[in-house]
Amino acid sequence: MLSTMFSRKASLKGVLLAMLLITNMFLSRKGVSSSPICPNGTDNCQVSLGDLFDRAVKLSHYIHSLSAEMFNEFDERYAQGRGFIAKAINSCHTSSLTTPEGKEQAQQIHHGDLLDLVLSVLRSWNDPLLHLVSEVQRIEEAPDTILWKAMEIEEQNKKLLEGMEKIVGRVHPGSLSNEVFSTWSELPSLQLADEDSRLFGFYNLLHCLRRDSHKIDNYLKLLKCRLIHDSNC
Repeated sequence: MLSTMFSRKASLKGVLLAMLLITNMFLSRKGVSSSPICPNGTDNCQVSLGDLFDRAVKLSHYIHSLSAEMFNEFDERYAQGRGFIAKAINSCHTSSLTTPEGKEQAQQIHHGDLLDLVLSVLRSWNDPLLHLVSEVQRIEEAPDTILWKAMEIEEQNKKLLEGMEKIVGRVHPGSLSNEVFSTWSELPSLQLADEDSRLFGFYNLLHCLRRDSHKIDNYLKLLKCRLIHDSNC
């Protein structure tokens, strides 16, 4: 009985330490994204288009930074020597969306189409990010930092989507669509009994998240230059 009490205390201590770690990380980095896109709410948004773009660009860069860190951490801890990268090429659920691969290609796309593409990619990540947060907790000995980043990215992706919907409403009033162009159906891959297969499911999802968040970051910087005529571009 005594050993059981010590075990429970140790387990509780571990949980508390994990919560403390996550809280400290959250507070130290939350300053990047603590302000809502529209402080007065989306229905009464008084933020200028230039400021909306500034906030969206900073938020997208923050999301991409977290995505890259999370992928690298997962890769180092779980993917070494498993040959995952060869299988992950061109297997993202958003591959059905035609996206420009570089700045030159993106510059050839009308800004309205590029805005719609950003919305489509962001919406396509709502469902996978939700399940990533719940399923990553099932990985044995998963670092708390990976869980925290998954939670943070899910929250900030919703905030960025909200901001982009507001931007599209300003640039092209009345043209906003709620359609999602690419659905995710890979939840079973995160729940497989075979460890290698399950870890590849996570690896592939994080690989795609890093890729898409990088594209969104680049597209928003380009759109800001086009539509705001930023002197720093």
